[in-house]
Amino acid sequence: MKRAAMVLGMLAVTGLTFAQQQAPTQQKQPAGAAGATQQGAAATTTPPGKRPPQAKTQPEFDAYNAAIANQKDPAAMEKAADDFATKFPDSELRALLFKAAMRGYQSANNGDKMLETAQKLLKVDPDDPEALIASAEVIAEHTRDTDLDKDQRFAQATKDAQRALETIDTDVPIPANTPQAQIDAYKGLLRSSAYSILGTIQYDQEKYADAQSYFQKSIDAYPSQPDPVVVLRLALALDKQNKYQDALKEANRAVELTQEGTPAGTTARHERDRLMQLTGSAIPAASTPAPAAKPPASAAPNSTPPTTPH
Repeated sequence: MKRAAMVLGMLAVTGLTFAQQQAPTQQKQPAGAAGATQQGAAATTTPPGKRPPQAKTQPEFDAYNAAIANQKDPAAMEKAADDFATKFPDSELRALLFKAAMRGYQSANNGDKMLETAQKLLKVDPDDPEALIASAEVIAEHTRDTDLDKDQRFAQATKDAQRALETIDTDVPIPANTPQAQIDAYKGLLRSSAYSILGTIQYDQEKYADAQSYFQKSIDAYPSQPDPVVVLRLALALDKQNKYQDALKEANRAVELTQEGTPAGTTARHERDRLMQLTGSAIPAASTPAPAAKPPASAAPNSTPPTTPH
């Protein structure tokens, strides 16, 4: 969660200038926006991908600015986005507002509302990778073995995550002059999130070899800051295949990446101790080995579906 906030927070700030930069140049614009537009194409470099959203009229642009001012309050932001979408049903800026609401609910750890706003965003832009990942993650993490529609829910989450992997390079509008390193980090984090969701689904379906592959891909997609819970789940997937030495290596890594007393930290230490007992390694003092278990739901892998730089 912290790794997402660190990289994506900068991108989100950059993205909120899109509407200003792309507002109709023939209309009066807020201070600073016109200067950015008038510098001309020669002074900016727009990375390949989807064209950034644009306002068609000054009233639309003004309404967007009024709506986005609510972004610190997710409920108010969602209402503002709904009202804007009603008034401007064809506006490209609807996606930015629904995304702001989705991010707000994400920050508030409100999964149900995050899913609801993600689905509103997907009605506007069916290929938005951030919304696809948000939808997939909430569905996957909130599906239980006792759910009668478990298979359908997992199928939908899998479809969304796989579609996100297909659209990361084609459907992310990147602000002009965004540093390439920042773009690469953002896309890597998106891929890491999608792979971790697919791994979780495979793990829950007891397909441990497939889960292992996806968790490893998740770590490889963003190696500079591995998600502790993904590392832990990789250890558990290896454990389930009786690959105890490999599992212990990952469990030790999960311990290093987590704090003692947290849900993930407690599970990581129990898993490490169990594997040390199985492999004949010395068990740390005052530790009690525990059976292999599914990571706690509260320690969801990357519960921040990466925010896009819109």
